[in-house]
Amino acid sequence: MAEPAPDTAPTPARDARAIARDVLLTESDGLRQLADSLSPTIADTVAQLLQTQGRIIVSGMGKSGHVAAKIAATLASTGSPAQFVHPGEASHGDLGMITRSDAVILISNSGETRELGDIIAHTRRFRVPMVAITRRAESTLAQQADHLLLLPDAPEACAIGMAPTTSTTMTMALGDALAVALMEARGFDRDSFHVFHPGGTLGAQLLSVSAVMHRGGALPVVAPDTPMGEALLEMTAKGFGVAAVVSDGRLRGVITDGDLRRNLEGLMGRVAGDVATPDPQTIDPEALLAEALGIMNDRKISALFAVDGDGILQGLVHIHDALRAGVK
Repeated sequence: MAEPAPDTAPTPARDARAIARDVLLTESDGLRQLADSLSPTIADTVAQLLQTQGRIIVSGMGKSGHVAAKIAATLASTGSPAQFVHPGEASHGDLGMITRSDAVILISNSGETRELGDIIAHTRRFRVPMVAITRRAESTLAQQADHLLLLPDAPEACAIGMAPTTSTTMTMALGDALAVALMEARGFDRDSFHVFHPGGTLGAQLLSVSAVMHRGGALPVVAPDTPMGEALLEMTAKGFGVAAVVSDGRLRGVITDGDLRRNLEGLMGRVAGDVATPDPQTIDPEALLAEALGIMNDRKISALFAVDGDGILQGLVHIHDALRAGVK
């Protein structure tokens, strides 16, 4: 008679929320260790990358390669031309992507990743500046580097302590630190950022009022002495539900539907300047479209006139313009 099979039922898993919390705490502790142990030599690294005439080449294998690709993308989108080069492909021709005018960032937790060997040799042969991000100061990668950014020996967040978790989080954060330091050194501002992010929600949030506002003949404009009958025709023809009262090019007031309701009695016997609300809310043409939308929402209005520093009327932005552009 066969013996009963041993009980091989798996041990019940811990609560998922508890596991997730432990992972986050472990990784955040790794980031604290990284911040506390950050070498002053990072300033030399940033200076080296800042003076690079070509591109910043970032490479790594496996999970480090995925992190390297993200770092390269972040650098490129924040004003530092960068490119990810796969170490395997580099050994089969892509070393030609790395020139004497470039700088190289190589990522390896152990510092002994075999696939990085050809890139290391290439940088040494052609005197290409090389930055190493690794956990082991005595490793081959660290010893060959011109600049060493050392990761603390923090435990990985997985149950077996082997899956790249804390180490990749620290590496990615270190890449962000380099990108932000380079941004500030280059004076990379919102306008610069928008050049590299013209599409999607992010691009929409960086649009200026001048990018979408209506101008010239599209504007509903009347003079202060325009009879209200003509002013109403102008409001109706232009379709914004408002009219700008302008003299000498300057915005003197705005007529809205609310102004019409408040002045119904004897309206047609009056002129635009008598009915308009003086000193209306305006916005600078170069202000962010998101700011204009915020003002319109707060004031419960649907249109906003844009004027320059001298009060000269430049355009009009309607709430629908902001929504069509993707601003929320």
